[in-house]
Amino acid sequence: MKKYIILIIAFLFSALCLNVFGQTKSYPFEVLKTGKGKQSIIFIPGFASSGEVWKDTKIAFEKDFTCYTLTMSGFAGIQPQPNPSFENWKNGIAAYIKDNKIEKPLIIGHSMGGGLALAIAADYPDLIGKIVVVDALPCLAALSDPSFKSKENNDCSATVNQMTDMNETQFYDMQKQMMPRLLQDSSKLEIVVSWSVKSDRTTFGQMYCDFFNTDLRDKISTIKCPSLILLESYFINLKPAIETQYANLKTADFKYANKGLHFIMYDDKDWYLAQLNTFLKS
Repeated sequence: MKKYIILIIAFLFSALCLNVFGQTKSYPFEVLKTGKGKQSIIFIPGFASSGEVWKDTKIAFEKDFTCYTLTMSGFAGIQPQPNPSFENWKNGIAAYIKDNKIEKPLIIGHSMGGGLALAIAADYPDLIGKIVVVDALPCLAALSDPSFKSKENNDCSATVNQMTDMNETQFYDMQKQMMPRLLQDSSKLEIVVSWSVKSDRTTFGQMYCDFFNTDLRDKISTIKCPSLILLESYFINLKPAIETQYANLKTADFKYANKGLHFIMYDDKDWYLAQLNTFLKS
């Protein structure tokens, strides 16, 4: 009996040591890994979206690539983490690439995910093979105010309070009214709204405020890798202003969709997949 007690104590001590000293590193997102290709793609969804937004893209490419599909913490039902920020999320994705020895991945990011793709490629230029930015700008605020300057120590409490003070019905109605401005495919409307509704309100408010205060216009000058910039059809009317924002990204290749709105992967799916296929093979 004494022998078994000693074995149990040894087992429990080993489990404790494993938990304390060998615990899995925490990242500000959940990851779904699929596919078996030698080359890797990392998919970063946009603001408050689930990694499910990349479903059709993954189906098209996971037979040839290993795919890492992220859903950021606090979005679309994923458990939130303390102190979310654009900077922490950028560094968290870069750390995941390094820790898992993912060799020169292609990053595809939509909206805020496209901003993260730009920031990672700028701050870690030797880490990334290629980037695809799906309807994102280096500085969203500068589209309406070209002289915009980021605030240091930006206080996002007012935005967070505005989001958290809404009841469920008010928040749902807000998202339901806003989403048709971003998504033309009505069959996808309810699922995209549901991702927002399932998101943690504090994370929602903090990241909305933080991303709107982000300016990458100078930083993107350090990007070395090929960069495909896919933009919604309406942005052809704002081409000078948009491409001025991207002036420091010397590797940029701009393509404007034929139809649809912000969710290009839904609204102009065939065109979008054709652009990706050409870029991946180039």
